[in-house]
Amino acid sequence: MPTGILRAASPSEIKEILHLARLHELEVIPLVQTFGHMEFVLKHEKFSHLREVELFPNALNPHKEESLALVSTMINQVMELHRGIRWFHIGCDEVYYLGEGEMSKQWLQKEQNNMVKLCLTQMKAIASQVLIHHPNVKPIVWDDMLRGINEECLTESGIAQLVEPMIWDYIEDMDVHGKVLLMDKYRKCGFPKLWVASAFKGATGVNQSLTIISHHLKNNIQWLKVADSGPAEMLQGIVLTGWQRYDHFSVLCELLPVGIPSLAVCLQALKHGGYTDNVKNIVEKYLGMSNLEINSFMSESSGTFPGSDVFALITQISFHLRHSVDELLERNRYVTGWFSPYHRKRKMIHPVMIQHIHPDAISLLTRWNTVIQELQAALERIFYPDAVEEWLEENTHPTIRKLQQLLQDLDAAIAAQS
Repeated sequence: MPTGILRAASPSEIKEILHLARLHELEVIPLVQTFGHMEFVLKHEKFSHLREVELFPNALNPHKEESLALVSTMINQVMELHRGIRWFHIGCDEVYYLGEGEMSKQWLQKEQNNMVKLCLTQMKAIASQVLIHHPNVKPIVWDDMLRGINEECLTESGIAQLVEPMIWDYIEDMDVHGKVLLMDKYRKCGFPKLWVASAFKGATGVNQSLTIISHHLKNNIQWLKVADSGPAEMLQGIVLTGWQRYDHFSVLCELLPVGIPSLAVCLQALKHGGYTDNVKNIVEKYLGMSNLEINSFMSESSGTFPGSDVFALITQISFHLRHSVDELLERNRYVTGWFSPYHRKRKMIHPVMIQHIHPDAISLLTRWNTVIQELQAALERIFYPDAVEEWLEENTHPTIRKLQQLLQDLDAAIAAQS
């Protein structure tokens, strides 16, 4: 599942977010990873002894009492700032390497033990911590660790009385019939309620910088078909996930301002039961865009929605920065013919060629530095400095450095001729 910017929000920032949510009639459901995706905790030396596998910070060791005490403390800390909530998401997805730790291997050698029992026992223990301390709050779990468990085991485990599963799938050609069958399976196992989850950004590339709206729209339309065909009395709602990273250690994918047009499209499609010309007009009105293209990244205007300046600048950089620099370095006849890597290494250049290369390189660098500075200022109005630094380093610095290196090599070749 996606995770956010690495800096934690302060209590005062959380209170402000919750205040704004209430003003806009939004109900907040916190999510804290408590089993898998525990890198944000287990990467620290203080907690590394609680890893399932010593080398990997992914999963929590389910055999140590301290593990449950840790997640209970984490849950209570978040609960303290979210008084009056009705649901709390405890994660529990993608518990990679579960069963591969030394304590788990020993535990699994006992005849009555197996992987299903290992997983469900820990899920139940975490959910019980929520219910014991916060009896009016219902735990939610991602469903992927439950999907492969047979109906008999799920039913007998009692997990259905403790949690509401959230079925997730983010692909555009999602198997509708398969999801309906899965919902029915959970119904038979005793789960009274469940959720489903789509995505409005992320899930299409670990370092994706622009949101593929058509992909996410198709995914959400598929979920509408599931909702129409599945057991309606079970479905609590659909969650539109917005990924910021694939996991705690991966790079940033699409930033929120870039994904807002996709969010608007997907929300309105879900609200109206599809994406028609009328829905398109509604979305364009909300975004302040004259012609939103869902099958490409381009539109006639960048819009007037909050963050639209970031959206426009990142679109410009993603489409044109690398292309324009590669055009100069790899397809400009003066550079490829008279200032090749061979020439640059030996500081050789025909004096006439300097006037053909230097002005274009300087002009290009100046133009892109201006755009990048404008984007940096726009990002700093929204994001913490470390997120701004990371995005620019990943998405602009490598290409700009190639252009700067060309100019440095050109200056060195000029100096060598003096």
